[in-house]
Amino acid sequence: MREAGKVDGAASGASLQGVILLHGIGRSHRWMRKLERALQAAGFATLNLGYASRRKPLEHLAADIHGAVAAFAEALDGPVHFVGYSMGGLLARVYLAKYRPSRLGRVVMLGTPNGGSEVADLLHDLALYRAYYGPAGQQLTTRLDPTLVSLPAPDYAVGVVAGNRSLHPLSSLIMLPKPNDGAVSVESSRLDGMTDHVVVGAYHARLAHHRLAIGQTIAFLREGRFKSPGEVAVARRGLSRIDRRML
Repeated sequence: MREAGKVDGAASGASLQGVILLHGIGRSHRWMRKLERALQAAGFATLNLGYASRRKPLEHLAADIHGAVAAFAEALDGPVHFVGYSMGGLLARVYLAKYRPSRLGRVVMLGTPNGGSEVADLLHDLALYRAYYGPAGQQLTTRLDPTLVSLPAPDYAVGVVAGNRSLHPLSSLIMLPKPNDGAVSVESSRLDGMTDHVVVGAYHARLAHHRLAIGQTIAFLREGRFKSPGEVAVARRGLSRIDRRML
């Protein structure tokens, strides 16, 4: 497992808040770097984890990341938040069901297939898909894996960001329910017990890099809710040119 993280100001900052970043299947911690930098600029300490997303099922991946997450949480004196992109959101749910930190903060999911992905339904029996995406890839279908079915409803604050743009030809081929981000439908992104839900004009691969998705992530971690379009417009008018890239 590769990891990159910063605990800026842990020794001197009062109630320093931390964010665990979890990438999607087939990605790496580098995929989350833009979001990580925005979180650091917003005052959060970060732990941007890399993990063997294509080699093990979700429950084993949760065990793999536990040591790094526990050490990061121990270095903080404030809440520990989680931000998961795509399958990273599922990994966060599995992790929190077993290893919940004592100072758990809020959770943001970006394009997470909480109800499964119809694209995975189409491809999961293909040898190439199975070879590339491995055990966790088999857990992403709409026929939910027992590990996911057994998860309790969240009793912590969860914000879900969904995309509604698609550049993926398979989304038309398999009649992915609309609106969708080319891999996950907006409806499938929803989670029973979630605190808030917002849709942004982004396709699946772009969600962790999209400035509005990043801005909404920071808003939820800070306030426990997403901003309305009007609030985003007002916020942008009051920011510098550099800061506007986050919203």
